[in-house]
Amino acid sequence: MIALLHYLPLLGVLVVVAGFALRFNPVPVVVVAGIVSGLAAGKSIGDILALLGTSFVSERALLLFVLTLPAIGVLERAGLREHARNWIASLRSLTLPRLLIAYLGLRQILSMLGLTSVAGQAQTVRPLLAPMAEAAAEKRGAALNDGERNAVRAFSAATDNIGLFFGEDVFIALGAVLLIQGFYAQHGIELQPLQIALWALPTAIAAFIIHAIRTVLFARQISRGVPPPSASPGPGTARDPAPPVVQPSLPAVRLRAPDAGE
Repeated sequence: MIALLHYLPLLGVLVVVAGFALRFNPVPVVVVAGIVSGLAAGKSIGDILALLGTSFVSERALLLFVLTLPAIGVLERAGLREHARNWIASLRSLTLPRLLIAYLGLRQILSMLGLTSVAGQAQTVRPLLAPMAEAAAEKRGAALNDGERNAVRAFSAATDNIGLFFGEDVFIALGAVLLIQGFYAQHGIELQPLQIALWALPTAIAAFIIHAIRTVLFARQISRGVPPPSASPGPGTARDPAPPVVQPSLPAVRLRAPDAGE
């Protein structure tokens, strides 16, 4: 019975699972789960509220990313995407591969320095990189269809993900690097975070080269008007005309000459 009481605070985990399964708002679900776990642990309501308030104040810096959403909305309403497209269209030497490869290198370098929040999907890819990539792809002389436009947007988002994923492992203060160090320490192997980060550097370089090659091949497909496999245009587009309408054939009617007696 005593051993069972030690597991009662885990009721908060069941509250979180049930709330997410029922698609409730995550904020009240987490708060209710914390209250349930606190009550199961024998704490009073005052202690639970004091703990929630202290945790919120100490971690309030994590909510700064919320400020980027209204800021980006205001900038897009002021024409940020249109200005980015026009600026890229005015630079004749800036092609789609050069743009994405330069962004990939910048994203990796910033991630290696621990500046993972400088760029990202919401604050950089959607309002800036994707419109700029679309404008660079349209320098071929023809507008992009819906399938090609979605493919360019997806490839821009993938470029950001690859640069972040393979660049942040080189940063010595990353949680994953410290986790690897702790795992090896448990097995008697002492490694410094700098050693782990340096071993991640060849992987980051290889990822940059491989994705740069993929970017060049992708840009060639777009420039030739060949839709990527994942973004083939639907029927009725410029490079996939609608099938011709076939008129149903009528049965042949054989005319018979009138008889002499008719």
